[in-house]
Amino acid sequence: MGSKCTTLEIVLSVLFTLMTLVAVAFIALFLVNDVEPSVVGQSDNRALKLTTQLSSSQSSKPTEVLQSYYQIGAGRADCTGPIADLPLMGYANPEQTAAGLHNRLYSRAFIVADPSNKRVVFVSADIGMVSQKLRLEVLKRLKSKYRDLYRQDNVVLSGTHTHSGPAGYFQYTLCLITSKGYIKPSINALINGIVKSIDIAHKNMKAGRIFINKGNVEGCNINRSPYSYLQNSAGERARYKSNTDKELVLLKMVDLDGHGIGTLSWFAVHPVSMNNTNHLVSSDNMGYASYLFEQEKNAGDLPGQGPFVAAFASSNLGDVSSNTWGPHCVNTGEMCDNPDSTCPIGGPSMCMSAGPGRDMFESTAIIGRRIYDKAKELSRTATREIRGPINFAHQWVNMTDVTVQFNSTHTGQTCKPALGYSFAAGTTDGVGAFNFTQGTVEGDPFWDSIRDMLLGKPSNETQDCHHPKPILFSTGEMMKPLPWHPEIVDVQILTLGTFAIAAVPGEFTTMSGRRLREAVKHVLESTGSLKDVDVVVSGLCNVYTHYITTYEEYQVQRYEAASTIYGPHTLSAYIQLFKGLAKAIAENSVDQLPKGPEPPNFSDKKLTSLLFPNPVDKTPFNTSFGDVLMDVQQSYRLGDVAEVKFVSGNPRNSVTSMAGGTFLTVEKYENVTGNWVVMSNDASWDTRLYWNKAPKGYSNVTVAWYIPHTAETGTYKIRHFGHCKTLQLLKPVFTPYEGVSSPFEVRK
Repeated sequence: MGSKCTTLEIVLSVLFTLMTLVAVAFIALFLVNDVEPSVVGQSDNRALKLTTQLSSSQSSKPTEVLQSYYQIGAGRADCTGPIADLPLMGYANPEQTAAGLHNRLYSRAFIVADPSNKRVVFVSADIGMVSQKLRLEVLKRLKSKYRDLYRQDNVVLSGTHTHSGPAGYFQYTLCLITSKGYIKPSINALINGIVKSIDIAHKNMKAGRIFINKGNVEGCNINRSPYSYLQNSAGERARYKSNTDKELVLLKMVDLDGHGIGTLSWFAVHPVSMNNTNHLVSSDNMGYASYLFEQEKNAGDLPGQGPFVAAFASSNLGDVSSNTWGPHCVNTGEMCDNPDSTCPIGGPSMCMSAGPGRDMFESTAIIGRRIYDKAKELSRTATREIRGPINFAHQWVNMTDVTVQFNSTHTGQTCKPALGYSFAAGTTDGVGAFNFTQGTVEGDPFWDSIRDMLLGKPSNETQDCHHPKPILFSTGEMMKPLPWHPEIVDVQILTLGTFAIAAVPGEFTTMSGRRLREAVKHVLESTGSLKDVDVVVSGLCNVYTHYITTYEEYQVQRYEAASTIYGPHTLSAYIQLFKGLAKAIAENSVDQLPKGPEPPNFSDKKLTSLLFPNPVDKTPFNTSFGDVLMDVQQSYRLGDVAEVKFVSGNPRNSVTSMAGGTFLTVEKYENVTGNWVVMSNDASWDTRLYWNKAPKGYSNVTVAWYIPHTAETGTYKIRHFGHCKTLQLLKPVFTPYEGVSSPFEVRK
């Protein structure tokens, strides 16, 4: 009996070993095969758990099986900030102050980690641009929460470049002036929103896959400085079909069951469909594209809710307008697409771009939907998977003192920051003042004398360095009360396998972006083992340094060139710096890169607010906050606009309490349950909130609901929420209030 038992044990042992080997081999083969994301099943989850357990129980190098997948997280958080009584950031128009809400602004964060736990963070926020102060404060908050997990070298913060977001989050004097100083509620809302979106992404990380797709978007962008673009060589221009980049690049992120985590896209267009007469905080066309995508994927959720995150980040949009009708003289209707953008009658102030809609709201919707439609198509058809390790490289650089090595005998030099005359002219998307014109290559004695008297004369060195730019503001030589422009800037590259993100600190023109992309791609492919690299230029990242034109475009000094603050060799300097980062990544020598000089983070005590505190709120005689001043009608048809006016406080009172909340709701009565159900809020496309300011603390709010043709018929009401400011023992107290309209019917 004993010998039989021993023989049986041997046989069973051999069979068990063979079965185990076959099973492991099967799992390995299954995991490394390419599988369409729509058919990835539960077996992948079990297999990933098995390989994770095996790798964690051994000290050996992670297996090829495990390297097939990333850990991916996506998060979205409100970053709207104050919606009243402060400047909007983008057009630098002192008359353009916020007075209500078109839709909420969001920060959208994506975290990707490879099997070695090397990770990167990319944030796209619905703001004009990322300021150095904002980035440094976010990094400080991340360090306190995550220690060294998220740092300046693996975190990129990018702005969509909406021109209708609140200002007040800068630390350099020029932008402080146009923002009415440093506004703590504004920057705090951005810091909190960005960090919260990263927190959510961090908590939501799961095993997943990333697919890339590209396609052209037509009818969404035009070049607003075609004369400048034509200065680039004919041979270079002949390589491209258009004077703007039409290509949208999309990353599709899914979990191992094929369920969508999110999409991250880049497209080159200025979000200026909402023009400089707008007073509502708005995410503009790129924000509307995000809204449409997220509403589709998070069906049944209100805007800003649901797990799927869709971000549309900025790219090389410097000379790219969304106003596709092009520049016309608003007084005569004739085209004014000439080198200096002037009209025969009225000069440059009459030359403005518009379209493609009847008004800015319709234009925003048209452009945003076209971008969304292409992104949706690219997401549906994406099959090319991104694989490989994650890498990143970052440096701080003093951009006022970069020597550019053109060849063995010729060099160039960057300059101390300065803005040219054409900076004051603005663009055809938002004209300037005092009849300054684009394309100005000579100064004016009158303005020169005023500049010299008030701000100081530019040094000969700075004037020579910036030639042929006639200097209006020598900001690099203006240090009071604080420096007017940054000296230290970030240059940064993130790579996911063969996909590279060049995070640039400003607005690259079309050809500038093309040159940078090509340079980074060439270095990554020729120096190391990476092949067929895809490079995107991600704009408005980490610190704002205005525009970056090509050397050729710089010579004719239209707005973008006059705003290239580090001189004619700015682009060449950036290309040289980014090539250095790419080389370090390709050769695995990032740890040998000099960190560079750290930028200053001026204390809040040095940053003065020029915004007066809002007064104590008051109500008209015999009324209370939230009372209805003008009620809705008894009934509306689909497509009508329902409006109601409430006694209100200043919406600035609510900036903290309303973070992630809403100033309004549209609610429908459900006959079955007897409950009122929220159908829309202030993040919805079909609602608007207009704040009407009156003297001495009186104000009112008008809520407008543009009833969509898809709305259900039935009984509705509109609510408004806010806070009023009073004084108790000379200290401000903010008290919540709400108001509600009468019920009304919506019928076909």
